[in-house]
Amino acid sequence: MASLLPTHPLHSPADLDTLLAAIGDARVVLLGEASHGTHEYYTWRTALSKRLIQEKGFQFIAVEGDWPDCFEVNAAIKQEQMAHGSAAKLLQTFNRWPTWMWGNWEIAALVEWLHRHNQAQPMERRVGFYGLDVYSLWESLEAVLHYVEKQGDGAVTAARRAFRCFEPYSTDPQEYARAVAFVSEDCQDEVIAVLRALRHQAQERQPANLPEREQAFGAEQNALVAVNAERYYKAMIRGGGASWNVRDTHMMETLTRLLHLHGPNSKAIIWAHNTHIGDARYTDMRREDMVNIGQLTREQLGREQVFSVGFGSYQGSVVAGKAWGAPLENMPVPAAIRNSWEEQLHRQLKGANGLLLSSELKQETGLRQSQGHRAIGVVYRPQLEQFGNYVPSVIPERYDAFLFLDHTKALHPLAIHPEEKGPPDLYPWGE
Repeated sequence: MASLLPTHPLHSPADLDTLLAAIGDARVVLLGEASHGTHEYYTWRTALSKRLIQEKGFQFIAVEGDWPDCFEVNAAIKQEQMAHGSAAKLLQTFNRWPTWMWGNWEIAALVEWLHRHNQAQPMERRVGFYGLDVYSLWESLEAVLHYVEKQGDGAVTAARRAFRCFEPYSTDPQEYARAVAFVSEDCQDEVIAVLRALRHQAQERQPANLPEREQAFGAEQNALVAVNAERYYKAMIRGGGASWNVRDTHMMETLTRLLHLHGPNSKAIIWAHNTHIGDARYTDMRREDMVNIGQLTREQLGREQVFSVGFGSYQGSVVAGKAWGAPLENMPVPAAIRNSWEEQLHRQLKGANGLLLSSELKQETGLRQSQGHRAIGVVYRPQLEQFGNYVPSVIPERYDAFLFLDHTKALHPLAIHPEEKGPPDLYPWGE
């Protein structure tokens, strides 16, 4: 670091004034995280999301989560009474590993707030909560079948045919992908037929109110998830970066659909890992021809319409698993390696938190080069961190702002903290 970087103090949500001003009139704000299991990333994103909703009229939050589970949350926060009696019980619907990503007390607090906020709004203006991801092939097929059978739609035949096509694989999309990855017989035509049938019906019907429009939209979205999930799992088995691109292109397609659903002036908040929201062109992902939603939003909506906020920390603890599907653990996060982005900020700020704006960082010539930036996934082994947890990044171009939180602690998963009211210390600023 050639010189001291311009930073702004970060102690409470009031310190986000500078960031709100920088966001300006952006239509999409992407909020990142350097892990899927860090308490402070969730609470600071919540604090910023509340202000975006209250002060700038943002209409929905879309997260790196499955569409069916998130759509259940979306319905609950718009009802007069919370489904299942509480947010904590509602979030038990997130039963796919890693369950802690959305099944945690930090998200429960956000869901409770969204529900309270919505009670004071007319139905057409109630804030939504949606999932952007593509993993839920079987769950989405079940949801489509349930919807069309309930509606008595002409799409029933196509939905049942698709459902039967996947049945031999025991609801395991990876088993399906292994079976069909290198042969010509698969279920691609069946899921595409379902999507076409639902889109044809959508052209014929014009639901009068938002709840009905959302139900029809949700069914079509589940069909779209099935189409893209089928592609995703086959690409994953074949290896390479194709599956990543299927996934993030699906996220962008979903975001575009949600913006259209909410109207020409709608505004969206995205919650996803830094590897998704930080422009891939300014990381080593570019060499592998990999894209992400951070890049795609800038390209498709215009850079002036998009504002991305990266997050990171120097050390602490995190919730993760040692392997895919392994039990969750509270793991230590060691001090960031020498000369990484996080270590440099730790040295400059002497253990304090800070907000950095890329418009100010770009004046520093030393930051035009790529440097290591920590990224922790749901699978994590602290002792091996230096060998694969740092993404070479041109920080001022990858993000529009960066929240540095020097010392962070692990998330509070519902599975570990089943107390009725949750942990008492979710918000250090006294909420």
